[in-house]
Amino acid sequence: MNPLRSLILAAARNGTIRRLVATAPVSRDVVRRFVAGETTAEAVAVTRQLVDSGLTVTLDYLGEDTTDAKQAEHTVLAYLELLDQLHADGLSDRAEVSVKLSAVGQMFDEDLALANAKRICAAAEAAGTTVTLDMEDHTTTDSTLRILRELRQTWPWVGAVLQSYLHRTLDDVNALSGSGSRVRLCKGAYKEPETVAFQEAVEVDKSYVRCANALLAGDGYPKFATHDPRLVRIIGERAEAHGRKPGSFEHQMLFGIRPDEQLRLAQLGHTVRVYVPYGGEWYGYLMRRMAERPANTAFFLRALATRG
Repeated sequence: MNPLRSLILAAARNGTIRRLVATAPVSRDVVRRFVAGETTAEAVAVTRQLVDSGLTVTLDYLGEDTTDAKQAEHTVLAYLELLDQLHADGLSDRAEVSVKLSAVGQMFDEDLALANAKRICAAAEAAGTTVTLDMEDHTTTDSTLRILRELRQTWPWVGAVLQSYLHRTLDDVNALSGSGSRVRLCKGAYKEPETVAFQEAVEVDKSYVRCANALLAGDGYPKFATHDPRLVRIIGERAEAHGRKPGSFEHQMLFGIRPDEQLRLAQLGHTVRVYVPYGGEWYGYLMRRMAERPANTAFFLRALATRG
């Protein structure tokens, strides 16, 4: 693993560094590059801007490491408010939501997480949009897929996320690439042991291409989450080889990362979905984004050094 990536992931778990970053005068300005704001209104405003530019959106309310039912309920209510507002503003046909099950109770009560996810899915259905279940570290994979199977009995459109750095992912792709299945493929942004995950970037990329081919050969709707120019090109080539037309799959990229490329792909007729996080619990998300693409760290540190 890249030493800088390991350092950043360690910083994500360090309370002292967290307080330093959170209280630095420049932090909020820098965070706006990657996070849409802390309120529903701010998130919806950013969504409107992206949609008006020809993009689609998936919104993530940042609230990981939930340790009790009260915190989980707070997250659920935030999603219900968001879905109501997306519907009221006429955005629900272009914007969906992404949900981390850990934020709605998964770490201490899987049944509660399922019940809360059902509430969010029901609200999404009423609003005319969809839900994707984010994937987290490997210890939650089986639980997340169990909850996914339960949700799909009522809402077959619930999206899954699979991570190419896990050894198991090609098998999961083959199990989830059937008709109507919506699957987001990403590389993965958590620090994982070599017993379950590829450690070298080249192996993660090879796995990504294998999984992408399997998704494109299947009958589902693949969603390719990557900013890597080489992988974006390969996806285009493999989609053409599999007879996939624009609209039968989509590109996904993070808010604030390669916005010009997002617009370029959209202008070529592709569906491009921007992953837009919002909320007060932005620190862990930001650190993982830095780890996923350490070049981003230079932007953040430069801002701290010059304006902190």
